[in-house]
Amino acid sequence: MVTKDRIERGIRENNRMDEMNLGLIGTGNWGANLVRNFYELKALKIVCDKNQERLEQIKTKMPEIETTEDFNQLLSSVDSVVIATSASSHYELLKQALLQDKDVFVEKPLALSVKEGEELVTLATNKSRILMVGHLLLYHPAIWKIKEYIDKGTLGEIHYMYSQRVNLGKIRKDENALWSFGPHDISVILYLIKDLPLKVSCTGESYLQNGIFDVVFCTLHFKDKKIAHIHLSWLDPHKIRKFTIVGSKKMAVFDDMETQEKIRLYDKGVDYRPSFGDMAKAISLRIGDILVPKIDLKEPLKIECQRFLESVKSRKPPISDGENGLEVLKVLDAAQKSLDQGGKPVNL
Repeated sequence: MVTKDRIERGIRENNRMDEMNLGLIGTGNWGANLVRNFYELKALKIVCDKNQERLEQIKTKMPEIETTEDFNQLLSSVDSVVIATSASSHYELLKQALLQDKDVFVEKPLALSVKEGEELVTLATNKSRILMVGHLLLYHPAIWKIKEYIDKGTLGEIHYMYSQRVNLGKIRKDENALWSFGPHDISVILYLIKDLPLKVSCTGESYLQNGIFDVVFCTLHFKDKKIAHIHLSWLDPHKIRKFTIVGSKKMAVFDDMETQEKIRLYDKGVDYRPSFGDMAKAISLRIGDILVPKIDLKEPLKIECQRFLESVKSRKPPISDGENGLEVLKVLDAAQKSLDQGGKPVNL
């Protein structure tokens, strides 16, 4: 029997979900972007930071938003939490939020060790909480389009792919180029290949600060001879954000530095024809048209923030859920071990 109390309780729950009672900790360079997006989505209630000057700036621009330097105060007044602090603090803050039954969006990486990541994912599952990791490119319309090409077989069998994420600065002191940039590329590669690599090899060097790698070259080996290569650096004359995917039928390039033509689809490949003579004569190169597909250029961060709010409401996990964050963390961990061993391959 449906009682009056149950009906009123259901109405209160629906109203609470519509209000999206959300708090955010960490208002640095990237955190400020999250503040802006969640504020525009009318979900942000309170912001936490140790930097009083930043809080005053937020209060000036968004007078209705509460501010605090106390994370416990934030937790006591919200249902969902966004963590945009340094990676070294993710584990403790995320664990504290989950223990208090909060849904959590945490910036990449999920944590700094596989053990910590496994603990957090298990805790989120046991608490029936939404856990989302900020793998931004998984919410980029261009990546969705490339995924569509792969799933439909437009590119044929994927042979290999490689990415470049390089520029001059911003130089970090508490993490290397692998952990700072790598989660973006690794998350996309796993999303497109739909599998974990069998082994990872990684080399690099530190030039600016002893022990902190400024440049990294990482190779992921998958089953069926698929490979993916990643070049990461904050010590480079170019600013490049590019993926190249080579298939048996066609090839695709995603260039995130392009303002309009984000994707180019190349009708290039190798055709094989029966031959009773020289085998080389049975192989011919095919160079066809270049297609520039039209894609939605909506801001990926806006999409990502919307997906978190939708997941909180629907209770359905997002693309970059805790398990996805843990898979990326496992690859990062293997890459770091290989890096520490001078490039020795590490099995997953």
